[in-house]
Amino acid sequence: MDEERKAALRAAALDYHRYPKPGKLEIRATKPMANGRDLARAYSPGVAEACLEIKDDPEAARDYTARGNLVAVVSNGTAVLGLGNIGALASKPVMEGKAVLFKKFANIDCFDIEIDETDPEKLAAIVCALEPSFGAINLEDIKAPDCFTVERICREKMNIPVFHDDQHGTAIVVGAAATNALRVAKKTFEELKIVSTGGGAAGIACLDMLLKLGVKRENVWLCDIHGLVHEGREEDMNPQKAAYAQPGGARSLGEVIDGADLFLGLSGPGVLKPEMVAKMAENPIIFALANPNPEIDPTEAREVAPGALIATGRSDFPNQVNNVLCFPFIFRGALDVGATTINDEMKIACIEGIAALARITTSAEAAAAYKGEQMSFGPDYLIPKPFDPRLMGIVASAVAKAAMESGVAARPIEDLAAYKRKLDGSVFKSALIMRPVFDAAAKNARRIVFAEGEDERVLRAANAMLEETTDKPILIGRPEVVEQRAERAGLTIRPGRDFDLVNPENDPRYRDYWGTYHEIMQRRGVTPDIAKAIMRTNSTAIGAVMVHRDEADSMICGTFGQYLWHLNYVHQVLGTKDLYPVGALSLMILEDGPLFIADTHVHPSPSPQQIAETVIGAARHVRRFGIVPQIALCSHSQFGNFDCDTGLRMRAALEILDQEERSFCYEGEMHADAALDPELRARIFPNSRMAGAANVLVFANTDAASGVRNILKMKAGGLEVGPILMGMANRAHIVTSSITARGLLNVSAIAGTPVAEYS
Repeated sequence: MDEERKAALRAAALDYHRYPKPGKLEIRATKPMANGRDLARAYSPGVAEACLEIKDDPEAARDYTARGNLVAVVSNGTAVLGLGNIGALASKPVMEGKAVLFKKFANIDCFDIEIDETDPEKLAAIVCALEPSFGAINLEDIKAPDCFTVERICREKMNIPVFHDDQHGTAIVVGAAATNALRVAKKTFEELKIVSTGGGAAGIACLDMLLKLGVKRENVWLCDIHGLVHEGREEDMNPQKAAYAQPGGARSLGEVIDGADLFLGLSGPGVLKPEMVAKMAENPIIFALANPNPEIDPTEAREVAPGALIATGRSDFPNQVNNVLCFPFIFRGALDVGATTINDEMKIACIEGIAALARITTSAEAAAAYKGEQMSFGPDYLIPKPFDPRLMGIVASAVAKAAMESGVAARPIEDLAAYKRKLDGSVFKSALIMRPVFDAAAKNARRIVFAEGEDERVLRAANAMLEETTDKPILIGRPEVVEQRAERAGLTIRPGRDFDLVNPENDPRYRDYWGTYHEIMQRRGVTPDIAKAIMRTNSTAIGAVMVHRDEADSMICGTFGQYLWHLNYVHQVLGTKDLYPVGALSLMILEDGPLFIADTHVHPSPSPQQIAETVIGAARHVRRFGIVPQIALCSHSQFGNFDCDTGLRMRAALEILDQEERSFCYEGEMHADAALDPELRARIFPNSRMAGAANVLVFANTDAASGVRNILKMKAGGLEVGPILMGMANRAHIVTSSITARGLLNVSAIAGTPVAEYS
């Protein structure tokens, strides 16, 4: 890397830490502090009540304070990353970074604590004194062998989990990578010969863990800067190294590497030479984990051992051994069951969870985060990527289960399946609110055709459907393209075996399809030739014809193209006197709960009758999510104060709705703020029929509805489910081009449930 590029990267890193405000963390209040009443509750005198509850029952601290979700990251800065002993103060950016990772990956709050103390026993005493403040302690970047002493004392004296991540986090991820590497290499832990370089905290912990996984002690050869750790050696020894001393005299790494199955490097750059790799067993496993430069460059290793299975500590090579795969989730599980420690059973459960995740299909979210990388289980994908959102549910729930089974959980969880769903819901924001829809879909095996079957998002959604629902996907696309893109995405699904495929270029049903389309459209200017051309080129029309012919129960289209273009063909083929597009309903999942928006796409400026139909349809669909509809008719006018166009149409729609008794609450016309703020609404219109905040906003034109939808999505972090096409009895749904694979899965679940029972 040239000096100019190095300087640019350094400047960018410094700017990241300095602007727009120094550091990577801040504290935010979780309770309102808007007035004197709030202040009296947060502090004196109200705070005394919480203090007295905790005095009577120390476990109540979890209920009245943040302690149950608060971890301390503690360091004295004596062994920071690859920087060495830089001191407590200089280690603070690293500890802040660790805290950010806790929050990002597991929603755990974290304080970084840098302690200027190098005496391990005094440092341990300081950490032990912090127990009242925290639910768990993460020790970080403390040099060996001091780290062993600090952790031992803290674990003995503290009744909360204490976890030295440099040791155990690395050991867990190495254990997961080794578990899967052995599967690929068709070897077992019991038969491995391991040669390791390093002898520091992480290296010793990795060897300890590998022994727990089945490696035989006599098959481990540990080398450090002085050569082989052997019996009788006195130079630079400690009890942890001595536990791995081999009989015999001094030998070099080059001498002991002969026939090794696994090289485990936690030392420095260039330690493992190509000629040493050539001496290893066939298809060797090489974990060169020194950072930033590994013990051997992977390309050099493969030149002499093409079948080598290689992992490093770097993100620009496959198989990065990254502690973030472990520590957020092992702490999440430990905190949630009130574990008093993190024991071997919990660590092994973490290993098994991480390893198992790599062996199943890669998630769409992980694929999006690592675009262009091959992510299917094999030599270059032995462990998951850190941004795989399934880590939370799989690993944390496995850790919680192990804590309960091993007897260290003070607050056992009764329903682990529900707990895992909750964890998934915290990552997949749509998971919890979609649960009633998925449960209903599980009772009905429906055939759902995707018009754009060649799109990778559709392929991932189809794969997820097969894993999570009983619905049967049908894809429209060219077979060779579908197969190629599925393989490129690391998906194992294939047409004919896992899903049906309609090939628009050559399908035996082509004549039947164009004949059906012509029969429907012959009095609307469509000739046989036009019908033939459309059935060769228009996948939306093909999907609609399939539903019309009862070869599919529902269709999903719209991953590219304009919404109304797709709607035209859906309406042409599937519309009847009783089935016609009423409106599009989008569910926006926000931090403070769900909010439905309509009509976002169908009627640019709906009539009062169309607005009333949208309200009725919205109420029916909102109930599918287990939510009681509270519908606000929104306009520029507020309860008759302005005779504008939107106000007049909303008033007329209200009159139509009032002509019959309705089983849901609706009110209007009003501004959106009055709809969402009951106190404001009560001041303006005390006799409103609506109590509480509205959860459905129906607008008088698509500009307003779509604008609110997009603002909530782009600026408020809202996740969209939908749009849901109302009025078509679930026979068709049209999505938008911004939809994700998870969004398509959600829409497929909506398409897979009957609507009639919610009328």
